[in-house]
Amino acid sequence: MGIIIQKFGGSSVADTEKLLKVCEHITKTYEKGNKVVVVVSAQGKTTDKLIEEELEITNTPSKREHDVLVSVGEQITISKLAMCLNNQGYNAISYLGWQLPIITNDTHGNSNIIKINTDKILTQLNKNNIVIVAGFQGITKDGDITTLGRGGSDTTAVALAAYLKADKLYIYTDVDGVYSEDPNTNSKAIKLNEISYNKMINMSKNGAKVLHTKCVELAKKYNVPIHVKSTFKKGTGTIVKQLLS
Repeated sequence: MGIIIQKFGGSSVADTEKLLKVCEHITKTYEKGNKVVVVVSAQGKTTDKLIEEELEITNTPSKREHDVLVSVGEQITISKLAMCLNNQGYNAISYLGWQLPIITNDTHGNSNIIKINTDKILTQLNKNNIVIVAGFQGITKDGDITTLGRGGSDTTAVALAAYLKADKLYIYTDVDGVYSEDPNTNSKAIKLNEISYNKMINMSKNGAKVLHTKCVELAKKYNVPIHVKSTFKKGTGTIVKQLLS
């Protein structure tokens, strides 16, 4: 029994029905005696909608204000998920990136994490509370909100797993693992039980959408295995890790 990180993407938390399904994954893991940290994305197409609204105002927004705007989606998700868990009798608390804080550089729209203060998370875990963290976002040392770019919530989850020395990291998505090729275009594509960091990075660079390159590179740097599983289907999924060959 130890610290388990569970990350759920936008399609996994798109509506209340799906949020309740996510709660099942969280509480099942918690009931086994684990300390659970959850990272979530914005619901469904929320971020895309915010960008569309931004374009109604300007085609050249301030990068700083862009990050302030598009970081809003995750705040909605963490509060709703905490409410769902609290309503089921579980003690859950949510945090935005700046509340921990997750410190990044000042490259708005594609920032890199410099460090994470885990004190608040550890305090809540020691109280046997479930901790929910907004993915995709952080804050500069000067107090400006930043976002981590494509796949940013996955990057948040990997970084937290490294800083917390988590026992396992699960990234739940709408697919049941990593395939040798795109199963939507090749019916003979095979689901992989495991794949190396390097091969996953190459697949991501060539267009595979399961995990973004930045996230896998960070996992490789800190040697954090990633368990990719489906939110809605049973199965073993795929483990992305260091392999000898």
